[in-house]
Amino acid sequence: MIVTVTLNVALDVTYPVPTLEVGGSHVVGTPHARAGGKGVNVARVLHQHGCPVLATGLVGGPTGADVRDDLAAAGVAHDFAEVAGPSRRTVTVVAADSGDATAFNEPGPEVSAAEWGAFVRHLESLLAEASVVVLSGSLPGVPVYAYRELTRLAQRHGTAVVLDATQVALLAALEAGPDIVKPNASELAATTGLTSPVEGAGQLRDRGARAVVASLGVDGLLAHTPDGLWRASIPERLAGNPTGAGDACVAALAAGIAEGWAWPQRLRTAVAWSAAAVVAPHAGTVDPDTRDRVHDHILVEEIHAADVHR
Repeated sequence: MIVTVTLNVALDVTYPVPTLEVGGSHVVGTPHARAGGKGVNVARVLHQHGCPVLATGLVGGPTGADVRDDLAAAGVAHDFAEVAGPSRRTVTVVAADSGDATAFNEPGPEVSAAEWGAFVRHLESLLAEASVVVLSGSLPGVPVYAYRELTRLAQRHGTAVVLDATQVALLAALEAGPDIVKPNASELAATTGLTSPVEGAGQLRDRGARAVVASLGVDGLLAHTPDGLWRASIPERLAGNPTGAGDACVAALAAGIAEGWAWPQRLRTAVAWSAAAVVAPHAGTVDPDTRDRVHDHILVEEIHAADVHR
């Protein structure tokens, strides 16, 4: 089983508008609300692909209740820990004329030391059945070393860790040695201060990550692994909303560990699922026709650092 951890769960609300004008008044189409947060989106993608998955994390207040209700309606297994503060909402305005998505993200609840300790114990109770745990997304009011603590907890249970975090939260976790970390290109540069993805990924490995998979947008994925340096790309550009592409990538990487796939298969699947998420209407889903169509056209090659454009 794969367990996904979303400490900063959200209710994602999407407002469709014909066009977005800063300072203007807009007539909104039918809004859409669903449980979100990066780990929840990962769980949705895994559930869509028939992978045994359980979503956990912190929820609170009426928004937290809405999150639970939505996941139950979708058939996604979940077991969250309760906190006193209300879970956050995110609002995304999607303009039909450009396809651009503009997001407004609330910060999330403050979490007391007692609530955090209770969650750590709760997660430990779930790890006995887990082969992989995904730690994903921003941190609410919890310690900056939260992901380091959870990585070490998972390792004590022999559970592999896929981490999708940035900057301080990521750097604090690296010394615990997560199995895979998955930044995008801008996050990698912001975290390391390096513009070269190869050099940035190498720095994260030097600091403790066992493997680094960097999303490079339309240029696909770069994977810096113990088995070599890999690049995976798709020979076409797909129009749509890239919001959930990174979460679909993380889902594929977690599935690859659980299924024992070699790196080329992990990366081909990650690119296919990511591409299919771009054309899907909401984060946490992939378009199966697109996924199947592009899968065999994805190029995965082992490369040398000097071959990568910097």
